[in-house]
Amino acid sequence: MTTYISDIEHFSSVLTRVAEVKHSLVIGTADIKDLYIKIGAESQPFLAVLDSLVRRGVEVRLLHAKEPGPAFQADFDSYPMLIKRLQRRLCPRVHFKMIIFDCKLAYIGSANLTGAGIGMKSDGKRNFEAGILTDELTLVDAAAEHFNSVWTGSHCKDCKRKAYCLDRIKR
Repeated sequence: MTTYISDIEHFSSVLTRVAEVKHSLVIGTADIKDLYIKIGAESQPFLAVLDSLVRRGVEVRLLHAKEPGPAFQADFDSYPMLIKRLQRRLCPRVHFKMIIFDCKLAYIGSANLTGAGIGMKSDGKRNFEAGILTDELTLVDAAAEHFNSVWTGSHCKDCKRKAYCLDRIKR
């Protein structure tokens, strides 16, 4: 199954799957801001959903390009379990957007982890986004391999952007 995802489908077909993850969740995004997710009839902060996952023992990795703004950081600090268990790395060169669910399903596309990108913004306020959702293992594995190459710092040695790297993966 490979499906083209556009606009609001990023929220309805991709983001809502996060709460269903059983073992591992991998997120790569250039930007991250406060956003909400719908669980049943309720809206919850995305950070609350991540907190619930790590409390259940799900491995959650978040790779993003820059530190989020002060509002997001204040919200993040209200989830002490995320501080302890969320695996998070920064790389100023990250511009890909991907979410890999339990190593079986991948979203690969344009939407950042923001309300206007993949979140609950209304049609008149959200970004125009495009991507694919796939369980085709060659694509899922390729996305995971790409993510892991950045996560492990395999590009750090030859990187020409070290001056902008606030939290180097490899020294």
